[in-house]
Amino acid sequence: MPDQKPSPARDQAAPGPIAALREIGFWLERARAQTHRVKAYRKAADILAGLAPEERDARRVARSWRELTGIGPKTASVIEQAYAGAVPDYLVELRSAAEPIGAEGKSLRARLRGDLHTHSDWSDGGSPIEEMMSVARALGHEYCALTDHSPRLTVANGLSADRLRAQLDLLDDLNARMAPFRILTGIEVDILADGALDQHEQLLARLDVVVASVHSHLRADSATMTRRMLAAVANPHVDVLGHCTGRLVEGGRGTRPESTFDAEAVFDACRRHGTAVEINSRPERRDPPGRLIQLAVEQDCYFSIDTDAHAPGQLDWQGYGCARALANGVAAERVINTWPLARLSAWTNSSAEP
Repeated sequence: MPDQKPSPARDQAAPGPIAALREIGFWLERARAQTHRVKAYRKAADILAGLAPEERDARRVARSWRELTGIGPKTASVIEQAYAGAVPDYLVELRSAAEPIGAEGKSLRARLRGDLHTHSDWSDGGSPIEEMMSVARALGHEYCALTDHSPRLTVANGLSADRLRAQLDLLDDLNARMAPFRILTGIEVDILADGALDQHEQLLARLDVVVASVHSHLRADSATMTRRMLAAVANPHVDVLGHCTGRLVEGGRGTRPESTFDAEAVFDACRRHGTAVEINSRPERRDPPGRLIQLAVEQDCYFSIDTDAHAPGQLDWQGYGCARALANGVAAERVINTWPLARLSAWTNSSAEP
């Protein structure tokens, strides 16, 4: 599922029914379809995966998929066509309709080796960790950071210290099974009102990637917001300053203006303390705005082009960020997730520039 217009379905191998349902979910998420449409296909895939092989075989013969709660006529049709050895018609349609994302950023997108800001169903994402990371690997990533939310963000089911420790144990096992692809341990930690970070220091020290973002009191005055952000980016555990203005420019949550802060001071601190400025690829964020990306370039900052994905299909949104990066003068070598893992790890483990 690369970030390019897919080949016609007739040129691709027919997937099994579970894979077909999940791929449909991927293309719908990528195209920003309504959530209920995506959930119908992902739920059907989960139902099918949960059946014993004997029951799947019996229902395949009887064509009784619609007797199962959660499987309707459209998902049943996908299942039957996939079992017949064909690429389901709806999947053919979605593959054929898919267009490249951020075509202007193609050259930079080709140089990205990973994504440093993603979420799973451990916080407010919609899919299990293994599915998110399997899709990241299929998209060609060498590594991908899992950065679920921290505890104060209760609306996003943020991870307590104990839940984060449990997640780290799970990632040890997944990394052993998914090698050489690497899941980077991480968190999107909330920047609190005083600039402190919303997780224990000793846990932050264990993580590969720490993204620090403001999620509350976004309308504070400029001086207050600046002090808050300066304290966060100076923390030696912070690697990336996430969606720095907090703006929303479209989407189901409505719009929200930019937070006000002294961007020149904040970006200078990012440069001095070795904290990358995130270019957030979510279409409803497009954060930072172009003028601030240009300012960060002028101040010799590093960048991280991330999806902030909350679903597998959103992992293919990096092209949006790449197009904006190139349009505003960001050089590929200043983007930390174009770097090989060894260089990235050395940088995230340091509080200064490489």
